[in-house]
Amino acid sequence: MKKSWLMSTVLLFSLGVSSVGQKTVHAENSRQTDGHITFTGDYDDEGIQDPEHPENETDPGESPGTSGKLRIDFVPQFNFTGHNKISDTDTVYPVNAQLFHDETAARGNFIQVSDYRGAALGWTLQVRQEMQFQNANTANSQLNGAVLSLDKSWTNSTQDKAAAPTVSKEVIRLDNIGATYNLAEAASGKGYGTWSISFGASNDNPLGLDSTLTPKVDAESQPMLDSSFGNKQMQENSAITLSVPGATKKDPVTYSTVLTWILAELP
Repeated sequence: MKKSWLMSTVLLFSLGVSSVGQKTVHAENSRQTDGHITFTGDYDDEGIQDPEHPENETDPGESPGTSGKLRIDFVPQFNFTGHNKISDTDTVYPVNAQLFHDETAARGNFIQVSDYRGAALGWTLQVRQEMQFQNANTANSQLNGAVLSLDKSWTNSTQDKAAAPTVSKEVIRLDNIGATYNLAEAASGKGYGTWSISFGASNDNPLGLDSTLTPKVDAESQPMLDSSFGNKQMQENSAITLSVPGATKKDPVTYSTVLTWILAELP
């Protein structure tokens, strides 16, 4: 039976602010003895890996996740908080890039999926936006026409790259609230082990991809610091954006939405 796992995350936007078997050994005269081998350690407990250098474990902070041999280890919090001015022209706002609590530099926003079922049966990763960006406590309570877009997706792992899941090469526009969009698919025989699915990259990425990260500054061109990550400078990631029509009425408040992430076994 096909199984799926779901989790939800909140997005913020501010304006104006291997298995072991037993082997039998046959001795002469048809007598039998047993051979045994014991392994220790949990090979599938990989922690959160640096999406650009997965041989290194890192600490991007707390994130909801699922459990089991096929699971979501980490999902990003897409925040657009910062120096976002109210505008009457169509405007595209880049997301805040992923920061870390260790020495890891800023990265593109990423999801981490692990598959240790042992048979490489395949899986799909999807996302659904449950509602428009909104704030019930203000006069203009919804960002009508706002569209979240995800672009420049790529995968990475310590596993053989031939086993990589497939990701979209087109921009994924969540322009139909409540609809489900495919982010990645691992066909049968692929996607085993731990994989990151990233949107955008830093200059440090191993594939030579164009960087999508830019240091974030305020109206006085001063670095914007994130106190949640030891006052590291915030970075913008142009691979994930929120486009808001100029005609949409906005207030200087924080608007939020909910994303549901869906990891499912292939049929």
